[in-house]
Amino acid sequence: MKEIGFKELYKIAMSKNNPRKISPFIEAGEVSAAILTENGNVYTGVCIDTASTLGMCAERNAIANMITNGESKIIKLVCCFSDGRIGSPCGACREYLMQLDKDSGNIEILINYEKMEIIKLKDIIPMWWGDEKFK
Repeated sequence: MKEIGFKELYKIAMSKNNPRKISPFIEAGEVSAAILTENGNVYTGVCIDTASTLGMCAERNAIANMITNGESKIIKLVCCFSDGRIGSPCGACREYLMQLDKDSGNIEILINYEKMEIIKLKDIIPMWWGDEKFK
């Protein structure tokens, strides 16, 4: 199986960007995310912003898609704005990602497309409180 690189994952995420107004209360698609699982599958999601703050970040939307399809272990993540800039998971998404799997701290996240710079999730959520629960 050929491993998908960050350039391809970025292109997949960007293909999902489609900023639009769904209703007077909901806008979607300004941010998109693509995740690569250990099984080599890619799942995507877009942000859904609502007037009542019940929306969903693109990363969590992609994770929901992955879980719906029976997987739970992510190895790579890309999130990007519709103008092509790279984003970083918000605090809530970082926490959500960490709780998925004992090895989630090793998820690689693209933070700079031009330099192909990546970081690991554990580097942006230090001293995470839940490690002992996986033992």
